[in-house]
Amino acid sequence: MITLCIRYELNQNKLRDFEAYARSIAEPIRSCGGDLIGYFLPTKFAGRTDQALALISFSDLVGYQKYREALQKDAKFVASVKCMEDSGCVLCEDRSFLQKVS
Repeated sequence: MITLCIRYELNQNKLRDFEAYARSIAEPIRSCGGDLIGYFLPTKFAGRTDQALALISFSDLVGYQKYREALQKDAKFVASVKCMEDSGCVLCEDRSFLQKVS
């Protein structure tokens, strides 16, 4: 099992746009083969308020590659990404893979 970790740097004035994006892609992620752990927005309690996190698990790297191919063909996903890009809510994305150890 591997987990894709996507760290987003956000425009703080557009957190609602990012939240709408995160909610809109949950179904395409699942239907294309990802096990969505969740999208996490920052709070005002502590830490940075301009970063969000997404965690999506896959059985292996081959599963992830199939997922990526399926996502590019999913009309709802493509439309959601376009809305996110047009809104300017995401300034930067950083992707990495994590391996669960316990």
